[in-house]
Amino acid sequence: MRHLPTMSALKAFEAAGRHGSFLDAAAELNLTPGAISRQIRNLEEFLGKKLFERRHKQVHLTALGRDYLAEIKGPLGRLADASQRIRELDQNSTISICAYPTIAIRWLIPRWGALYDRNPNVDIRLTTSLNVAEFGSNDYDLTIQVQGDEAARDGFSVEKLLDVDTFPVCAPALAETIHEPGDLAGQTLLHAAPRLTDWRQWLDFAGVDQVDADGGLNFESTNLAIHAAIEGLGIAIGIEALIQDELANGQLVCPFDIKRRSHHPIQLVYPTSKAADPLFQSIKDWLHHEAEKTQATNLQQHTG
Repeated sequence: MRHLPTMSALKAFEAAGRHGSFLDAAAELNLTPGAISRQIRNLEEFLGKKLFERRHKQVHLTALGRDYLAEIKGPLGRLADASQRIRELDQNSTISICAYPTIAIRWLIPRWGALYDRNPNVDIRLTTSLNVAEFGSNDYDLTIQVQGDEAARDGFSVEKLLDVDTFPVCAPALAETIHEPGDLAGQTLLHAAPRLTDWRQWLDFAGVDQVDADGGLNFESTNLAIHAAIEGLGIAIGIEALIQDELANGQLVCPFDIKRRSHHPIQLVYPTSKAADPLFQSIKDWLHHEAEKTQATNLQQHTG
């Protein structure tokens, strides 16, 4: 372990060196001049070097003292600034998050309790929306949306949260009748309104051209299409990160080992000005940590 002098000794030395006076340093730190003198003597004993020349009732930094003061002023200042920012955090701080309903229901809500446990004094407000225009406003501290990097805008930062890996999923009983992608012909395809191109893109990726990519049943959201697949109404396109539980408990199965990765991942989008906020950074880091666990589970399910 690296040995460091006490913070009280460093504060006394920095104040005395800056003022050139033990008396003024004592007034600033609300201590007696004798206490300042003792702290500096302790520091000199710790370092084994003289930091001040004491002449009559005056003190002057030695050359070594001047060098040491220059070295520690920056770190002490940054430490003070960081501590002040933390102390000034409102105990009822609010962080507003906006996400698509399916992402909120299938990924965020199951983790919401852990997020509150980590930030008990923060009012974390979740809004859901299918309206892309709302994600482009400054009304939220953070939005979770599906977009490509080309959609980034001035004043906003974009960070990938989760890959969007898509593939057909259905109830186990239905999967028994499907053995290869061509068997999808004549099956009921389930479509989600926000992702109407998913079937066409997956079929093209799989090299299947004898299946009507537009036929079947349409639903308002991906979540509804997934529930319809669980009930055996047809075959939906699932996003791996959002159906882990159903794959793990057997409600859904993937009849083919053909996975398509979208060029539009699930991204965190936020005003760049928020990046300096320690509370915001803490929540963003937690979301990334949860995403890493999701990706690890995806890999385990795929290899298992």
